[in-house]
Amino acid sequence: MASELIHANNGRSSDRDTLFMLSGIALMVFGAGLILTNPGAQRLLSRVGVGNLGEGLLPDLERYLRLRSM
Repeated sequence: MASELIHANNGRSSDRDTLFMLSGIALMVFGAGLILTNPGAQRLLSRVGVGNLGEGLLPDLERYLRLRSM
């Protein structure tokens, strides 16, 4: 199937493949965000030892943005 698409486009299917790859990555990040905002998943992760990711990362992110704006 993929070889048929390459031959049909004369080998210029890299733009379309890149678009599919980036949209797949975006959907995975969105799905992971939805899962991590679920209170049940947060409780499970805190039991495992990860803790609350939002509270742990936000101070570092704010500090980084302040340093970068200087």
